[in-house]
Amino acid sequence: MSRASRSWPDPRDIPNYSPTEAARFLGLPASTLRSWTRGWTYRTESGEERRGEPLIELHDSASNELSFTNLVEAHVLSAIRRHHGVSMPRVRQALDYIDRHLGTRHPLARQEFQTDGVDLFVEHLGQLVRASKDNQVILADLLRAHLRRIERDEQGLARRLFLFTRSEGSDQPPVVVIDPRISFGRPVLAGTGIPTEILAGRFNAGESIEELAEDYGCESSLIQEAIRIESRAA
Repeated sequence: MSRASRSWPDPRDIPNYSPTEAARFLGLPASTLRSWTRGWTYRTESGEERRGEPLIELHDSASNELSFTNLVEAHVLSAIRRHHGVSMPRVRQALDYIDRHLGTRHPLARQEFQTDGVDLFVEHLGQLVRASKDNQVILADLLRAHLRRIERDEQGLARRLFLFTRSEGSDQPPVVVIDPRISFGRPVLAGTGIPTEILAGRFNAGESIEELAEDYGCESSLIQEAIRIESRAA
């Protein structure tokens, strides 16, 4: 087979992140992310135990690792689950509703969700949780704040994800980015390509933030945000 005809996999679809690692990048409990990708059990009001289907479809079902596309899906889901406490069975129903309308795999990682799916999702989710119209608007705004952290290509597919470096506030500057084409998909300082794990490693070895900022020609505040990503517990 010639090199020209060889089909290379899209780096966005390659399993590359363990649940623990992905959870740390997204500021999620690792157990939560595992339940989203592997399913979960729950009890109904009558005490019957049931099995919940995964909210995120892994590209390789035999692997526990997430792809970049899965990482983007989890980023969007975190806005719903973490900030609003919507139950997973209800989220599953709402995702099925969106899937039927968009007709695509991994809809949360696609442009269609940003343009059409948010309002559809919020409308259906609002009915499920009996939310008021005001609550629906708040949820839509929160989802859009998360969607603004996703940079897309010409086909509307996610190609870069700017991570939240702090647990509070959706207006944080886009400082740390994951790009599956750079540094094997590890988080880097935006615009520099410097892996955050290298900065954190040097800091943990005793170098000061000021020394690192001077070495890499960056502002100290950027170095601090990079270290924050690597030091927070999952």
